Amino acid sequence: MGDLLLVGCGKMGGAMLEGWLARGLSAADVVVAEPVDALRPRTSGVRAVASTSDVAKTPEIVVLAVKPQSMDGVLPDLKRFADEGAVFLSIAAGKTLKYFASHLGTTAKVVRSMPNTPAAVRQGISVATAAGGVSEAEKNRCHQLLEAVGQVVWVDDEALMDPVTALSGSGPAYVFLLVEAMAAAGAKLGLTPDMAMQLARATVAGSGELLKQSSEPASQLRVNVTSPGGTTAEALKVLMAADGIQPVFDKALAAASRRSKELAG
Repeated sequence: MGDLLLVGCGKMGGAMLEGWLARGLSAADVVVAEPVDALRPRTSGVRAVASTSDVAKTPEIVVLAVKPQSMDGVLPDLKRFADEGAVFLSIAAGKTLKYFASHLGTTAKVVRSMPNTPAAVRQGISVATAAGGVSEAEKNRCHQLLEAVGQVVWVDDEALMDPVTALSGSGPAYVFLLVEAMAAAGAKLGLTPDMAMQLARATVAGSGELLKQSSEPASQLRVNVTSPGGTTAEALKVLMAADGIQPVFDKALAAASRRSKELAG
C-alpha cells in the first residue's frame, strides 16, 4: 500500500492501527505521530514520533485521527506533504473538505470520513466522501484503511455527512441510552439493578448480532418476536404509537444533524 502516516493515536486512531496490522499491513510501512507518550504504540516495527515535524519522507497517505479542535495545530506542518501529492484521510467530525482546502491548498487530495466507536471492536461503519482531485485508486486505498475497522459507505454529496453524523456517528450513544432506559424500567418493576442491566445489555448485544447475521430486514425480525396479543405486542403499542419512539428519534437526529452543520461553520 505504501508508506502511511497516522497523526493521532487515541482510541479511534489506535483501533484503526490495530485493524491495519491485523489485516496484513507491514509495521515497517507505518509511522505514528502522537505527542502523548502514553498513547504512542509499542508495536514492534512501528515507528512512533512525537511530532509530524520528525517525519521527513512524504507518505502515500496521511490519516488524520486527531480531535477536531486540535486540527488547526497539526495541518500547517502537513501542507508540505499535500504539496507533494499525499492523500489525506480525515476521521475528524465536522471538518469539511472546504476546511482542509483552506489549510492544505485547493489541490490537496482529501477524503473526509465519519467512523463510529464500534470501530474499537472492528464492528464500526464509516461513511466517506472525497474531494474532486482524489482518484478511484486513491479512494480504494482509503476504503481499505477504513474497512479494517468495519463497513464503509461512500457518498458524493458532502452535505449528507451531517445526517450521517447524526445517525451512525452519534448512534452508538443512542443504543447505550436504550440499554440504560431498559434496565431502569426493569428495576422499577422489581428486578435488582444489576440483574436488570445484565438482561438489558445481553438483550441489545444479542439482538445486534442477530441483526448482523440475518438476511431479514429489521421490521421482519421485529415481527418474528411479536406474538399477536402477547407481551411484546402490548409493549410495541406504546413504542409505536403516534407519540412513541419514532417522533423522539426524528427530533433527536434532526438536532444532531443541525449541530453538525453548526460545528462545520
